[in-house]
Parts: sequence; C-alpha cells; structure tokens
Amino acid sequence: MLKGVDMRIERGESIVVIGQSGCGKSVLIKHLIRLLEPDAGKVIFDGVDISEYDFGELSKLRLRFGMLFQSAALFDSMTVEDNVGLGLTESRRFRRKEIKEMVDEKLEMVGLSGANNKRPAELSGGMRKRVGLARAIASSPEVLLYDEPTTGLDPITADMINELIVNLRERLEVTSIAVTHDMKSAFQIADRIVMLHGGKVEFEGTPEEVKTTENPIVNQFITGSSTGPIQV
Repeated sequence: MLKGVDMRIERGESIVVIGQSGCGKSVLIKHLIRLLEPDAGKVIFDGVDISEYDFGELSKLRLRFGMLFQSAALFDSMTVEDNVGLGLTESRRFRRKEIKEMVDEKLEMVGLSGANNKRPAELSGGMRKRVGLARAIASSPEVLLYDEPTTGLDPITADMINELIVNLRERLEVTSIAVTHDMKSAFQIADRIVMLHGGKVEFEGTPEEVKTTENPIVNQFITGSSTGPIQV
C-alpha cells in the first residue's frame, strides 16, 4: 500500500524504484497508467492530471506508454510476430504490411530477427523477456515501464537484458521507469534510484549516493543483510 508517495520524473530520465517485496513498487507503476485508481492524490503526466481522464482519453494516453511485465505476459497461442504486433493490430491505425514492418524492426532491436513464427513455448526465459520488450516498444512509446525486468533470469541473461534496456533508452530517447529488487540491475540502468519503505519514499539519489548513504534502511536493503531496521 502506498501512503503519500511524492515523485517527479523528468523526460528522458531513467528511474529505478527499489524496495522489499510488497512495498508497493508494482502498484506505483500501475498507477502511472491508471491500471489502478488512486484513492487520493494526483498522477500528472505532461502537465495534466490523468486521474480525470475518461476512457477515450486514457486509451490515447496509454499509447504513449510501453510496459514490460514481470512474466513477459505473452499469449502462448500466438506467434512471436502476433504477440509483438498485438497492440498495433488492436489500435486499427495500421495496415497489415505496416505492422509487419514495425514488428520486424522491433525484433531486430532486441536481437530476435527471424523469430517471428516461433511460439512462446519454444523460447528461453531471456527470449521471452525480449519478445515482451519488443511488444513494449512496438508503438514507439515515450515512456517505458519495467516490472522486475530481470526476475527469473540467470545472471548472464539478466546482464544482457540490462544492457538492452540502456541501449533502447538511448536509441529511442525514451523515459524509463523500472521497479526491481535486483540491485545489480538498478545500479546498471538507473540515473536515479528511489527506495520505497512503509509505503513512502525513504530515499532517492544517484546510484553512487545510494551506495554511500548512511541511511540504515537503504544500507540494509542494498547489502541484503538480515540485521537492521527492516524486519521480515
């Protein structure tokens, strides 16, 4: 549960939100695109309070966002191409040939050229994540949201996903917002790290400031110590 989280994210910035499981990280990013409705407060995007948007306005807003879900959330009955192009097809703004070209381009960006006709069951965990990422960038969004992007991956594959996140941010010039408890990932992809604790912002700063802070809650979390003010 969130209890008055106050954050400002600049255009083009890469923000990573850290904290214990259940502290509200995923809840936070779902509020950013109103997958969850706030009980109080405002969510302001591009100067406008989106909590006032009706369904039509909200649908247009969500086209400006892309999201990589924790489990990749692919449809097993669909091919890679159909999964990546799903949002484009549903928008009914593009012809089939245009969608095919856009899907091919995004698969190339994530290193999966030629995987169009594969099914999710034929893919490794890392490949599934990359397909999910290709779908997230399919509509050329302004903001990319990442929910635990390295969860369930081995260290080498996780490092590859982190590098891909950094490269896509630079190549597409997007704003990136990730939530994770993987500190290696956080330090690798973040311009600024925000720690949630008790439903509020406990600390925020650059990766270097997070590493050197004397805040005992932050220190305990980033070192993974069982001793400290955080009680499990």
